[in-house]
Amino acid sequence: MANIKSAKKRIKVNQKKAAANKSRNTALKTAIKKANAAIETGAENKDELIKDAVKKIDQAASKNLIHKNCAARKKSNLAKKANNA
Repeated sequence: MANIKSAKKRIKVNQKKAAANKSRNTALKTAIKKANAAIETGAENKDELIKDAVKKIDQAASKNLIHKNCAARKKSNLAKKANNA
């Protein structure tokens, strides 16, 4: 355990940020899975789910949760699947 006050604060801050990142990452993965499932089944609301997934991907990239090229790749894959379906 840290003894210095600033080190104790860093531990607290890092735990908060890790929890927020985990939550965002889980939401991102869920949105992508829902969009992919909607594309495969041809659901009526697939456009809405794709739009939501793209929004979550952009938010994750802006928060540096994923790299901008990774975000572009994920959006491209979604669009490609949607156009081929």
